[in-house]
Parts: sequence; structure tokens; C-alpha cells
Amino acid sequence: MNAFYTDEVHIQILISLLKEHGIRRVIASPGTTNITFVASIQKDPYFLVYSSVDERSAAYLACGMAAESGEPVVLSCTGATASRNYVPGLTEAYYRKLPVLALTSTQHVGRVGHNMPQVIDRSAQMKDIVNMSINVQSIHTAEDRWSTVASINEALLELTHRGSGPVHINMVTTYSKIYNVKDLPAVRVIRRIGCSDGRPPITQGRVGIFVGAHLRWSQRLTKAVDRFCAEHNGVVFCDQTSNYQGKFAVYPSLVCSQAQYKSPCRKVDLLIHIGDISGADMWMDAAVVWRVNPDGKVRDTFRKLGYVFEMGETDFFEGYVTDPGRDSSTNTFYEEWKEECRQVSARIPELPFSNVWIAKNTIDKFPGGSTVYYAILNTLRSWNYFEAPKGVTGYSNTGGFGIDGGISSLIGASFVDPARLYFCITGDLAFFYDMNVLGNRHIGNNVRLMLINNGHGTEFTNYNHPGAMFGEETESYIAAGGHFGNKSDKLVRHYAEDLGFEYLTAVNKEEFENNIGKFLSGQPRDRSMIFEVFTDGSSESEALKQMHNLVSSAKGSTKQFVRKMLGEQGVRSVKKLMGKGE
Repeated sequence: MNAFYTDEVHIQILISLLKEHGIRRVIASPGTTNITFVASIQKDPYFLVYSSVDERSAAYLACGMAAESGEPVVLSCTGATASRNYVPGLTEAYYRKLPVLALTSTQHVGRVGHNMPQVIDRSAQMKDIVNMSINVQSIHTAEDRWSTVASINEALLELTHRGSGPVHINMVTTYSKIYNVKDLPAVRVIRRIGCSDGRPPITQGRVGIFVGAHLRWSQRLTKAVDRFCAEHNGVVFCDQTSNYQGKFAVYPSLVCSQAQYKSPCRKVDLLIHIGDISGADMWMDAAVVWRVNPDGKVRDTFRKLGYVFEMGETDFFEGYVTDPGRDSSTNTFYEEWKEECRQVSARIPELPFSNVWIAKNTIDKFPGGSTVYYAILNTLRSWNYFEAPKGVTGYSNTGGFGIDGGISSLIGASFVDPARLYFCITGDLAFFYDMNVLGNRHIGNNVRLMLINNGHGTEFTNYNHPGAMFGEETESYIAAGGHFGNKSDKLVRHYAEDLGFEYLTAVNKEEFENNIGKFLSGQPRDRSMIFEVFTDGSSESEALKQMHNLVSSAKGSTKQFVRKMLGEQGVRSVKKLMGKGE
């Protein structure tokens, strides 16, 4: 029989990545659910395959083989109770830190619990048998493929991570009988670099540093990044939570959010990812991504991850600086981005009274040394279109990314430094969700809270949100309109003043401009302040639409026209025909 590799794509990806990660020793136990894997590797000269009928013995064989060779060893078994026999040997591997990969094969996991023969639940593992356990399903979409590549890479890296140890992959099979694939697919490999490992060279060309939510930077880190950018033609992509105060910051959200224009500046040869979750539209067309974080975790945010550097950010950037005196005037990429941002921003028209208008006319007036907390979604997006002054730090609850707790986080921060001004920009649903904290008796005189009250969750009525398609029906349950006094002009005023806050309000641009100076004043006041600003959902949506359509190109306009003509269902059908999955 001239058998080649199985046509099950996820099995092909696993085999390809085993090769790329240098894993060649396999101990196979007989069975049916693992046949597509075993039959695919048994004629591949790369692999050293051994047979063991007894899975309990096989796991101990793997322990001895891994200890002697210093290499990872793969175990492969069928369904039913075969995998349970791995437990004693995996326990040994766990406590001896031996790189043993338990590859258990299974039928579709949806069959678990339905009295199907040879189907058992492997979704939970004992704490001391493996360091990681993943489940790999069959691949049907591009999203499935990306997830499979990322998760298998992460599992194989974990075999030798932080002293090594066993890992479990539960692999679904469809029992395919087709073995006609002669060449394995090219699969993106993710590698981990430690402090003592050799480092890959920096790509010549355009280098971007994407900074997600980040705590305050040390002077040493800022200096290291500035030197790195000067030497490697780099820019630092920031949002309001990045907190980078160096020389090479650009705020790309406005450029990146254009619906009818894709800026050539978004093409990046190397994107270095630091920080945590960003709530900004800063998607780049990166050739490859390197993630730098002491946790060493695989976080494939941009789906181009090539290396994970398990080290501190300062150590990483200092390690790539060879010419600290490099003249930063040769940084062409930074100049391109600054000009692109300037040109797009210059097209902003006179916007309706909205969160975006408020951001545009407020952000550059925050007092130096102050801290600003932004509510998620509409507020954070609106303020990310603009650049905050140097010396102003920003935060948002982008970790869990929920509306709860934004004001509490602000108040907690204000307790730490009573001499610093702490601002908060929030919408009405987030405000009323967390308003009880304003009664906390420890609040001082250093809090300034701006409540943008549009009477509902305006995010869900914005022109480009899925909820907007339901028109007025969106208000009932999706946008949750009409709660909390339905934009009462007295409710928050009474609450604020009864709690001892100074209260300001505005319903239009003129009233806003009359009060914003007092709200932003750096002069100390005898009490904290709440500034309630009333807007409406239609103005919020219109402002957002204008910001997303400042620039257009022929290609971008055509795509918009096609999408409008075909509708979402038509676009999805075309994508499937073109092989782009969902």
C-alpha cells in the first residue's frame, strides 16, 4: 500500500510541528482512534517509532527514554481507558520534570456523556500529571486552523518550559481512510527565547512596537526603547493606556479605523508586542510578531507570532542596542507615521456634540502629572483617536473588559496619591453600575469624574454595531435605554451634591466650554467634582461614522460598495468560496 499522510489537516499540522520542534521519538500503542496519526508517521523516516501494547508500561518507557536522551518523547494511544493507564507514568514525569507528550486520541468530544462506546471525558486532569492539557478539534474554518497552530505550538513549547515536564494533547479524529497527502503543510512555528539563549537578528526595514495596556514605565525602559527605535527605524504604537512617554510615540487608532482606506504605514516588517490587552484599533499588517513578556506565554494576538521572549522588556530592548548614540533623525518610519496621522487628523470636520467631540476638545488640556481612567468601548475608542499630553498616564479596565468597576478602580488609585489629580471619563451605564463607590468616606478632593449621559448603552446603537440593525427595538433590551432616570437632570446632581461633590453640567458645546476649564484646572479645590454631560445616541453614532470615513481610496470605496450591495450574508458566502473561512 502506498500510504502517505492522512488528509485530516489537524493531524498534518501536529506532525509538521513535531518536526519543526525537533521531536522525533514516539511510543505507539495499538488502537483505532489513533490510527491516522500512527499510520502517517510510521513510514516517515524522520520519526523513531516504538511499539508498546501496555499503555502503563509505555508511559514509563517514555520516562526512561526522555531521561536518557534529554529529548521529548511522544506517547500515542487510542480511546476508552487506554489513556488512564498513562497516569502513573505521567505522575513520574511530572515530579521528575521529564518532557513526555501524552497524545490521546478521541472521537468527537460532543459524544461524551451520550452512552457512546469507547468515549470517555478527558476534559479535566489531575494537578500533578501534566503541566498543560489542550483539546484539538477537526479543522473546518480558517479560525480553526489558526487556533490549532497556536495551541499545538504552545503545548510543544511547554514540554521544555521552566525545567520541562509532561503535556497532554487530546486529539479528535474522524477516522479518515484517505492517506493521499504527500507533503505536509507549511506551518508557522512559534519559538521561545530565554535570557541566556541566542537571539534572532532584527529585521531590516520597518519595526513597530505595539504597546497594550501598560503600567508606568521606568526611565531606564523608556531610554532603552528610544535607543532601540533610533537604531532600528522603529515607532511605538500607543493608545491611552500604553503610558509610553518617549520620543517615538504615534497614536494610530484614527488612521487604522478608516473604513475606506488602508494606510501603507500599517505595513510592518517586524512588530514587537509588549503590554497587555489593548482596547484600541491598532491592527497592523505585520510580517512577523515577537512577544516580549516575563511570563513567556504564547499570546498570538496578531496571528503572526514567531518568537516569545521570556524576559523583562528592558533586558530585551537593551540587548538589541549596539549603537546608543545613533542619530534619531534617520528614523524614516516614525516621520512617515507622524505625517500620516497629521494628514488624517486634519480632515476631522466639526463633529456633533458627542464623546468624540469632547475628547477632541479636551484631551490636550489635562494637567501634567495627572492620571485618567477611561470606561471601555465607546469612551476608550473615542479618546484613543487623539494623543494625550506628555506626563499624563492613562488606564482602563481592559483586563476583564467589563463595564463594572471602572469608577471603583479610579477611586482606589486616588487613595494612593492624594496630591495627584485623578480624572475619569465614563458613560451612563458604567456610571450607574458602579456609582455606590462614590459614597466611600475615604474619597478626598483629588477626583474629577466626567459622566457622558446619553440615556443608554450608546455602543449598541452606533451605526456599525450589530445591534443597530434592529432600529428602535435596540433600545428595549440590547442598549437598555430608559433606566436610571432616563437622562434626568436632577438625579446625578442630587446624588453628587448630597455626597459632597461639586457638580457641573452641560447639554451643548457652549455650556461644555463654559465649564471644562474648571473641571480641568490644576489648582486644588476643597472637594472632588462630577461633570455630567448630556449627549444623544444619534449624535454619538454620526460622530463615529464621520471619524471612520475621513479618508478613502478606490479599493476601499469599492469594498464598501460591494459589502453594501451583497449584505453580510453575501459577503460571508464570497469569503467561503475564496477559502477565507468565516
